[in-house]
Amino acid sequence: MSISTPLLELKDFSAGFYSGRKIQWVTENISLKIHRTETLGILGESGSGKSVTALSVLRLLPEKNVSLKGSVLFETENNRVVDLLTLKEEEIRLLRGNRISMIFQEPMTSLNPVMTCGRQVAEAILTHNRIGRADAKEQVIHWFNEVQLPRPEKLYDSYPHQLSGGQRQRVMIAMAMSCRPDLLIADEPTTALDVTVQKTILDLLKSLQIRFNMSIMFITHDIGVLSQIADRISVFRKGKIVEEDSTRNILHFPKHPYTKGLLACRPPLDKRPQRLITVRDYINIPTEEKAPEIKYITSSAREEMHQLIYSREPELVIRNLNTWYTTGRGFSGKATGFIKAVNDLNLEVYKGETLGLVGESGCGKTTLGRTILRLVEAGSGDIFFRGLELSKLKKSELRRLRQKMQLIFQDPYSSLNPRMTIGEAIMEPMRVHKKSFNNAELKNQVIGLLEKTDLDDSFYFRYPHELSGGQRQRAVIARALATGPEFIICDEPVSALDVSIQAQVLNLLNDLKDSFGLTYIFISHDLSVIRYMSDRIVVMKNGRIEETGDADELCENPVSSYTRTLIGSIPVIE
Repeated sequence: MSISTPLLELKDFSAGFYSGRKIQWVTENISLKIHRTETLGILGESGSGKSVTALSVLRLLPEKNVSLKGSVLFETENNRVVDLLTLKEEEIRLLRGNRISMIFQEPMTSLNPVMTCGRQVAEAILTHNRIGRADAKEQVIHWFNEVQLPRPEKLYDSYPHQLSGGQRQRVMIAMAMSCRPDLLIADEPTTALDVTVQKTILDLLKSLQIRFNMSIMFITHDIGVLSQIADRISVFRKGKIVEEDSTRNILHFPKHPYTKGLLACRPPLDKRPQRLITVRDYINIPTEEKAPEIKYITSSAREEMHQLIYSREPELVIRNLNTWYTTGRGFSGKATGFIKAVNDLNLEVYKGETLGLVGESGCGKTTLGRTILRLVEAGSGDIFFRGLELSKLKKSELRRLRQKMQLIFQDPYSSLNPRMTIGEAIMEPMRVHKKSFNNAELKNQVIGLLEKTDLDDSFYFRYPHELSGGQRQRAVIARALATGPEFIICDEPVSALDVSIQAQVLNLLNDLKDSFGLTYIFISHDLSVIRYMSDRIVVMKNGRIEETGDADELCENPVSSYTRTLIGSIPVIE
């Protein structure tokens, strides 16, 4: 192979979707190269054209609805270069999954729920190799070992829903690697994963790349992740490449305002800004002006605020709380096994406080939040809210109290009714709690909430699928505010959002806290977000509290080795 010949090269590539007789172009005149053994990072927000570009390389978009222009050149065996866009379907099928593989963004929706994980990987191997099923199974178990899956023989016969998020991601990697591709396309492979699992996945991809001389196209919206794995970075915005350079130059000497904004909007680990910088702050300034000034909260101001908060009586008190899930029952119906999701937990939350709740998936964070609101019933223990023992409240009393206690769900898309407009969804809890019987008055209140959450009145008539991820998250926040709550549990409200949208939502939550005098329990697996938002942090592990303390003090001087592992797994731009 010639050193100058790239493994993959896109020349003046454009992709668009038909809308009637018109074409809506998603990417325009993109040119990029990936050389052998190189990792090219594709960075940009949702809707920038990253995934469309990746899917176009493998010709996975529906050809009746899409228009592709330009060329996608790929070097196959014997230095032969082919244009992937001109190959027949049977020709591209020989390359797809064989010489070019892809790890899709969401493994739960990409894996077949009615097939065992082993059979799905075996199917990929059998498609491209003339071997028997017994040999294919042996190869699957080999790759399960390669991607460090525990008990590979057992997981071969397990279904996707029986695995954790990190394990499902490893199954996807095993499937992509099973034919030892020359190019691996990884589309947001670590989005919404715990930082520890994310670090493991990144380390795994790097080790596989070295061992098998593989090239990687790594797509993400998180520049911190790319700093750990990419050799070069192409920055996408609105379907175009606005900047491309080595990872070092992009991180330390960015030229385009958009790139500078993406770097600046990540919550810092060593300081506490009053507000997070957003991409819009950089895009809207003239090029000759300086970057927006960042103001920081001083330690004395923070100490004064904490003296006020912690001089009060706790608003929420939890004592010896246990929430266990049954994992199996015998013939008589008697429980034979339990998962201790929340195990003998004690906690206080003070009025006006943001209590950060952090830990890996499965540690009991979400179960604790749902148990507090009695969406999940506790097995034992006591929960007091303003002196009221929640477990002893009647349904009518609990419903009235829920006006003051609300939950922002983790996934805004699944928590919104797809058949209801955003306006109707926000109005529904108002009707339940009889905020008004006048429809015009209710509508005005809803529009006021939309404006409070940086949405305008046009969103009243839109449906959830017509909104972006950040807009849906704002709509869910508006719905949580509809009953006039004073205590809100935020369950991973920014885990799957772009870093730029994440900054906007975090700023919004802080603004609303100040405006309405709210108290938050903020649940996340991301310690950088938790530190920025929280007054105190509680670290959970296996249903128990591992460590608790002032947010800044805990992050700078963690006592627990588990907390140190979490902090050490955060992608840091050196």
